[in-house]
Amino acid sequence: MGKRPREESELDDGHPPKRTRPSSTDHLSRLSDELILRVLSYLPVPQLVTCQRLSNKYNILAGDSQLWKSQYYNRFVRPRASRLPGIKDVDDSSGNLHFASKVSRWLDDEHLIKRGSKTNWKRQYKLRHNWSKGSCAVNEIEVAEQAPVPPVIVQLHDGVIYMASQNDGLRAWSAKDERRMLAQSALGGSSHAPPTSMAIDAKEAEPALSRVIVGFEDGAFGLYSLDHAEGRFLHQYSHEPSRNGVVSAVAITYPYAVTMTATQRLSLYCFKVGGRDERRPDGTSPPVLLHSLKSETVWPPLSTSLRTSNSDVVVSVAYALPTYLSGWTVGIQEIRLDQTGRLLETRLASAIDQHYRPLAFSLQPIVHHLPSPTPGSLATSTATELRHIHSKPTSLSYTHPYLLVSHPDNTLTLYLVTSTADALAISAGSRLWGHTSSVSGAHVGGRGKAVSVSRRGDELRVWELEGGFASSAAKKRLATGDLSVQLRPEKRSTNEPAQAGLDLVLNKAALIDGLDESSGLTLIRGWIGFDEENVVVLKEQSQGRQALVVYDFT
Repeated sequence: MGKRPREESELDDGHPPKRTRPSSTDHLSRLSDELILRVLSYLPVPQLVTCQRLSNKYNILAGDSQLWKSQYYNRFVRPRASRLPGIKDVDDSSGNLHFASKVSRWLDDEHLIKRGSKTNWKRQYKLRHNWSKGSCAVNEIEVAEQAPVPPVIVQLHDGVIYMASQNDGLRAWSAKDERRMLAQSALGGSSHAPPTSMAIDAKEAEPALSRVIVGFEDGAFGLYSLDHAEGRFLHQYSHEPSRNGVVSAVAITYPYAVTMTATQRLSLYCFKVGGRDERRPDGTSPPVLLHSLKSETVWPPLSTSLRTSNSDVVVSVAYALPTYLSGWTVGIQEIRLDQTGRLLETRLASAIDQHYRPLAFSLQPIVHHLPSPTPGSLATSTATELRHIHSKPTSLSYTHPYLLVSHPDNTLTLYLVTSTADALAISAGSRLWGHTSSVSGAHVGGRGKAVSVSRRGDELRVWELEGGFASSAAKKRLATGDLSVQLRPEKRSTNEPAQAGLDLVLNKAALIDGLDESSGLTLIRGWIGFDEENVVVLKEQSQGRQALVVYDFT
């Protein structure tokens, strides 16, 4: 075979050509900051995080608020809008820097837009990412060395944990950053009975004050305000004890307040805004009793809520409901009033149409999560019917329009409540699987996010239930089990170096900070709550020690 002829470049100097080395000149840094931001806008999040580690300049550029605002919208707002019926996505996903500028397009995230430059979009992205992956740090706040009788009442709202007990009174703890007590006060008033229920005003008009209503065993209730600036509770009003029995549930949207007693009596009160009575020790004018209604069908567990608008006031009571031959289902009652307190209407709805079956079992059960029986097989139909029977719910949480019920058979059921001017209805229940032991507590928020905890407290799940399961995509998520993520805490090694950056890809396991597995905390009552940044669970030990376990997603 003949030799390969030499190229002209080889003949000139007698040596083969060398490979061209890459230029060491940083051409990218010569660009203006605006052009670099444009280039960075096309990078995925992991590479964007890597760029922040290059230099101080790129740390600032890659952490630009508009970049992370766009990433936040494309990952969390746009898919959420596509899941909701009646909302169309009008934005072109090809442009990373293009997102909706109207506040209404951000749905329940409009408060982030209204903050303007105060919103840390990178932090918000990390927070939502950690929720979706179940990544969190865990620590505990010791409540009592011995379990009080009756137990402590706990509520979580806007980063503050409220606790009420007969021994320690009313306490407020910070659930953010440093866990510390914000305020403590004795439960003032004429009632010396232990507290049995508590609620926080979620739509407080005064940001510096948070109103708290506490119900007592002797039928009394009290109104308190937490002054965030001064760090103290203000006792505003105490109602005298009542013969109606234990106050089992309360709700407040100032100036309206609702109490529900164990004898199934619901009372609606209205406080006079700005009114004061100098003859009373607390100084606040007593509320006016607008209506008092007695029910014969409301069974615990139950949940009361209070919604107001410019035209009316809506009081809702969601409750468990026994049905003949079909175990238990759920019902809801709504009481509508105008702003003057005049009763407009009261109406009832239940899911009994989906759960009631006649004796002959002649009709196929209308339950989406049960397989269809074989035609002509009475035994199969009867077996399916037996699976269809529901036991009494272990907990119930209602935040319009979501009604979430937990069962002792390791499952939950989600119902959607439709409330219009003409009708009130509860949709067919959708059974949720995921827990491997009995579910003792669950809590659902207004945007469909929910948390649940097993009876022993060793299994917590975060659920994304927004929009229900009417669409094919939602049914697919229900069938594949992609609705929830389990929190699996693991101890953090003391020798493990701290990871720099956002840790968006590798941070898949929950990290423990200060929670000792040998402490033997076991869940007794099953209270659980959450806000934008934390999940809080009240755990008790068989010997009596109590602690609030805080799962921090920041």
